[in-house]
Amino acid sequence: MSKILEKKIALVTGSSHGLGKRILTFLDASGAKGLGFDSVADADNLPDNWIFHQGDVSLEDDLSKAIEKIRDHFGRLDIVVANAGLVPAWRKVEVVDISEWDKVFAVNVRGVVITMKQAVPLMKNTGGSMIIMGSLNSRRGHSGMTLYTSTKHAVLGIVRSSSQDLGAYNIRVNALGPGPIATDALMARITARAEQGGLPVEAALRQHESETALGRMATEEDVAKTALFLASDDSSGITGQIFPIDAGLA
Repeated sequence: MSKILEKKIALVTGSSHGLGKRILTFLDASGAKGLGFDSVADADNLPDNWIFHQGDVSLEDDLSKAIEKIRDHFGRLDIVVANAGLVPAWRKVEVVDISEWDKVFAVNVRGVVITMKQAVPLMKNTGGSMIIMGSLNSRRGHSGMTLYTSTKHAVLGIVRSSSQDLGAYNIRVNALGPGPIATDALMARITARAEQGGLPVEAALRQHESETALGRMATEEDVAKTALFLASDDSSGITGQIFPIDAGLA
């Protein structure tokens, strides 16, 4: 892989699993180094030249300490991938659990803003790229997904507004908008639904594939490649946008 991110320093939240882990791997292979941040300890599984901070993105002090660690260790910050998020159980609006609502918003929305707020002072002199994890549900809704969809709509609003604030510092802000991706989390949900009388796992996957223009589901690699593009100077003229990564979902 080309070292297009040579000498770039990155922060990746939600770095211990799923899309965050795959994105960090792609950034590393392209020459970046930096800090992985997650609520789950993962210091032993990071590539060389990466350090780790365990914390909760909804707590400002945890992000502040992570940024100080980046400042002390690397002296700069060029790339932020605000990936940490929760996917709640599907519930229709009349049975929304308000305590769950507050918890998911704290991570998916407040956590994104805290991450950005804490990163800006270290980025504003050199510029850089902020990549926020949105979703297909940043642009559309589905039954039973009022909570998750609300958080991802909020993320898109954050991207569109903050890009106007941060452009003065040459900091670009864009969102990734994945459709269904066969991550461990999605597979667990499909399996659980099958056990509750829903479609068998293979049939559910085939249904997802049949709804796309490419005849397949988008992959973690597809998402990581888009993140790499947005992190690099190849996307230097792009900000305030969301990039659908859904294999042409109808």
